[in-house]
This record gives sequence, structure tokens and C-alpha cells, in this order.
Amino acid sequence: MNVLPFQRASEIAAESAITTRWLVEGLWSEQAVGILGGEPKCCKSFLALDLAVSVASGAACLRRYPVRQAGRVLLFPAEDSLSVVRRRLQGICAAAAVDFESLPVEVITAPALRLDTETDRKRLADTVESLRPALLILDPMIRLHRLDENDASQIALLLSFLRELQRRFQLAVVLVHHARKDSNGSRPGQALRGSSELHGWGDSNLYMRRRGSQLTLTTEHRAAASQDDIPLELTESGAALSLAITTNAIDAPPAEASPLDRVAQALEKLGGPASAQRIRELCGMRTASVCKSLAELARQGRVVRDGRGYRLGRPHAA
Repeated sequence: MNVLPFQRASEIAAESAITTRWLVEGLWSEQAVGILGGEPKCCKSFLALDLAVSVASGAACLRRYPVRQAGRVLLFPAEDSLSVVRRRLQGICAAAAVDFESLPVEVITAPALRLDTETDRKRLADTVESLRPALLILDPMIRLHRLDENDASQIALLLSFLRELQRRFQLAVVLVHHARKDSNGSRPGQALRGSSELHGWGDSNLYMRRRGSQLTLTTEHRAAASQDDIPLELTESGAALSLAITTNAIDAPPAEASPLDRVAQALEKLGGPASAQRIRELCGMRTASVCKSLAELARQGRVVRDGRGYRLGRPHAA
């Protein structure tokens, strides 16, 4: 018999106190995996690079959040050119008063990295084993695979590999990922594109949002308090750009629409009959919630179902 190790619960050593161990205090817990998410053009990559500079140098992230576990950083920037990455890192170093030349941020220069292939998973694992970074940043997730992001079973395999990497090498993993466009009516974690596996996977998650010209940051942790709507701005010093916390007042967010209203708004936007699956994709809601809302809207006479799907309006008189 090959029995798994086990121990009676009462015999497990008790911790003297339950405290969160931080990589970057308030932003990322030690050896955490998670998502840095947001809609396009919300400065997600700038925040990822700010985390890289801070962990690599020990300087406070965003000039406010202390680094508790400094160490080497491994970065794969899949969308930006290497020259752009260098320029941005230099700008952040200038803002943080950090020496760029000695900064231990290692950039993967391979043109592609496919974590849905055994070959590239092994290459990444071998690179991590060689460098032993404290933090791995992969930006963005969409460039790392050709899986169906809405298929939980497919996405779970990719996330499981990154969790295995974290446990094997005791490092933190930041996975930059897009939120759906026009998702301000949803909670940040629910606004992420693809399967809900992504939201549930993270030990620490960061969400960037833009309301007009105002950027905000929301933090979410599995074992610590979260923060909502931290105001940020992209500041410029000469040719250098970096994120900074601002004291500008944030407009109150609009009231979140009810599930019924979200489904009705999706049907109005679609402008014609649509399947429940198509409505779910547009609303960013669970299938069960969409079906429940459609049933209630039909009961109220606001939605009609025919052979082509669901649409707004009342049934035609016989």
C-alpha cells in the first residue's frame, strides 16, 4: 500500500498567532499566486513593473507599500517590446530612487512562451530553478496559451501548473489578465475575462479600473483585509512615467445594476434574439443567475423566448 501521509487534527502544531506574511505589505502576500486584472489601458503593466522594481530593490511599491521579502524578479512581458520595458523600468527606478543598473530584474527575451505546451512549461520551470526568483510576473495571460478561457477544465490545468511552480520553488506569481470591457458594473473579481477559476485561484489579487481620467486600485486577499478604490495616477517626470498614489477625490461609483437589469441591458445592447450563453458572456454573470433572471423577466412580460433565443418585448397577439 502507498498511503498518503496524514495526522490527527489535534496533533498538528498550533501557530502562536495568525498573521499574514507579506511580500509587499498590503498588496501581495508572501509566496502568493494571483491576478493583476483590469480592462485594457488601465496601466496594469505599469503596476506589474512597479511591483518588480520594489521586490527587486526593497523600495516601497508605489512609494507607500513596504517590501517585506526582497529578492530577484523574473519577468515575461509578452506584449511590450524589450526597449519599452527597459524605458518603463528606468522611469520607475527614477521615481523610487533606485539604481537601475544593479536592479535584479531578469527579463525573459524569448519571443513566445506557451504554458499549454509541455516543452515551454519545462523551460519556465528550469529557468525558475536556475534563477530562484522571489517573484515571477507573466504579462498578460492571453499571450501564454491557446486555451478556451471560458472552459474551467482547460484553465485549471494552466493555473495548477503555476501553483505547482509556486510551491516547488517558494516564490510569488503575478499573472496579469484582462477584465471585460465596460465591466464597471461588476465586482472586480467577477469582471475578469474567462472562467471563474481565475478569481478563485488567487491568494492575492489586484484590480485596476478607470473612471474617466481617474485610475483606482482594489486589493483582495485570501487571508487579509482588502482595500477598495485606492486612487492612482500616471505621473510624468521628463520622459519617465510611473504610477503614484494621488489625493484626488474619487467620484462615487454608480449603483450596481440588479441581475434583472443587467440581463435586460444586455438584450437591449444585442438588439435581437440571443441565447442564454451569449447573454451570460455579455453580462459576466453565472449561467444559473442569467437563467433565473430570464425566467423572471419572462414572467413580467419584459422578455420573450422564441426559436431564435431571447429578446426584449411582449409576445405577439395570436
